[in-house]
Amino acid sequence: MLENTNVKTLDSVVVRFSGDSGDGMQLAGNIFSNVSAGEGNEISTFPDYPAEIRAPQGSLSGVSGFQVHIGKGVHTPGDEADVLVAMNPAALKTNLKFLKPGGIIICDSDTFREADLKKAQYTTSDPIAELGIDTDRVMLVPMTTLLKEALKDSGMDPKAVLKCKNMLALGIVCWLFDRDVDAVLRKLQAKFAKKPAVYEANAKVIHAGWDYGHNTHASMPTYRIETDSVKPGTYTDVNGNTATAWGLIMASEKSGRPLFLGSYPITPATDILHELAKRKDLGVKACQMEDEIAGVCSAIGASFAGNLAVTSTSGPGLALKSEALGLAVIAELPLVAIDVQRGGPSTGLPTKTEQTDLMQALYGRNGESPLCVVAAASPTDCFTMAFEAARIAIEHMTPVILLTDAFIANGSSAWRIPEESDFPEIKPRFVSKSQIEEGWKPYSRDEKDMVRYWALPGTEGAQHRVGGLEKDFRTSVISTDGANHEKMVMVRREKIARIADYIPELQIQGNPGAKTVLVGWGGTYGHLLTAANELNAEGTPVALAHFRYINPLPKNALEELGKYDNIIVAELNTGMFADYLQSKMPGCNIHRINKIEGQPFMVREITEGVKHILND
Repeated sequence: MLENTNVKTLDSVVVRFSGDSGDGMQLAGNIFSNVSAGEGNEISTFPDYPAEIRAPQGSLSGVSGFQVHIGKGVHTPGDEADVLVAMNPAALKTNLKFLKPGGIIICDSDTFREADLKKAQYTTSDPIAELGIDTDRVMLVPMTTLLKEALKDSGMDPKAVLKCKNMLALGIVCWLFDRDVDAVLRKLQAKFAKKPAVYEANAKVIHAGWDYGHNTHASMPTYRIETDSVKPGTYTDVNGNTATAWGLIMASEKSGRPLFLGSYPITPATDILHELAKRKDLGVKACQMEDEIAGVCSAIGASFAGNLAVTSTSGPGLALKSEALGLAVIAELPLVAIDVQRGGPSTGLPTKTEQTDLMQALYGRNGESPLCVVAAASPTDCFTMAFEAARIAIEHMTPVILLTDAFIANGSSAWRIPEESDFPEIKPRFVSKSQIEEGWKPYSRDEKDMVRYWALPGTEGAQHRVGGLEKDFRTSVISTDGANHEKMVMVRREKIARIADYIPELQIQGNPGAKTVLVGWGGTYGHLLTAANELNAEGTPVALAHFRYINPLPKNALEELGKYDNIIVAELNTGMFADYLQSKMPGCNIHRINKIEGQPFMVREITEGVKHILND
């Protein structure tokens, strides 16, 4: 390959890959992201899956997308793309709205056949003209023709050849953005280590795509993306579900408790089960149960037996687990329940994102059933908050619900693999020999934080029962006394409240002199941070308060929020966190920015919403 000297430097760029579900857009996007992270770029990705399984090839409903933002100061996948890769007319039509004015389009011109255009509901034979696209910003690439030429001597059948087309597009994008082709080939070699012939074919196609870009568009500039100085270490890109699984493994190591996952497959949480099922080498026990209820009940049994017990699900599954979560509350057993939120209600929008399970997590059980609720802010933060959920569950003998969402669970960010010393030891509250000798009871508890002691089966002298019937505060035997029930309700409630002494205080970001605070929680963090930065840069002073600990709230949270004249809560629901805060701050007028479209915020939706509220 000849060196391209016509290279421009950019701080960041957004690329969107789009095509049929079978076109390998997720793989191409993931490899491009991973290579970019390896070169020191910050990244944020957004895989946008179609809801239909095996929609007709070339149809509008079957288009799959993968958007990645790479560069410096990257916190979101970007509102709009600088480059759109469209593998067929349907992908071009459905994704054009995500392209910036003047952005570059890379199209497979071989798919502009009458049948393809009809399937994508075009009315003319020229989709570029029909969509009103400036031809100067379109690279019409005969991808299928180039692909067949590159692999004409490979001996592969036509169907297998077409499966490599995503790598041709990736080769062109690597040329355009000055990516290291050798790094791409290393990723492919690792993926197809057991299929050398498939690797060789894809490697040829990558080179063919790069050469096409270089030779055919030699006068067109390519782009080098700036990198920030970063802390030394090993970096990779990681999606939220994988990071969640790894965070649980770290918690198992730090607590000395074996990790057990009892789960049932459900979109978009299933990859947590997949990842933990691979980790038998680390002593992980991952069991696919027959349904959601069996999943959580098996985890409760594992918790009683002394495991770090976890169950994973999405919104519909959390509803099914509600009675068993109540059992874990009254039995006061450590349990982590992970809810990867998706569009609802019922089956709803399984492949889309929302934040609509908050009230279910806080209150979705019968009786007074307080438990801890935390939320991850980004794909990489899923590691930290999974660890935190496990720490709180074990050290405070309580179920903890960890809320993530489809956006951060499927999306990825560049991540520095942490050192073991970066995370504290987790200290289980085991019953001691002296406590047993002094007359320990199953609900004996530490008076400081109201946490009961954990007696593992087999501990001499600590044979006991816990269960779903109310117990006496002093004797731990079954009790139906009303006064005792009220006392136990208040003790369990106070135990959760006192967790606030063991979590970080709320940190306010943004303009310290602002009278307006933008508030969010969970996976909207990157969009809200970017919006706050943009508002401050253009002269609208805004602070940012983002919550990862929801029940209990950080102990300084209400005091800090009370300092602002305007509190604006932005969330992907109809206002659940705003209602929650309003119940704790009845004298405040809390404003709201809401979206329930199955898609993450665009930054401009937040900035425009803040300006509208302040100017109203």
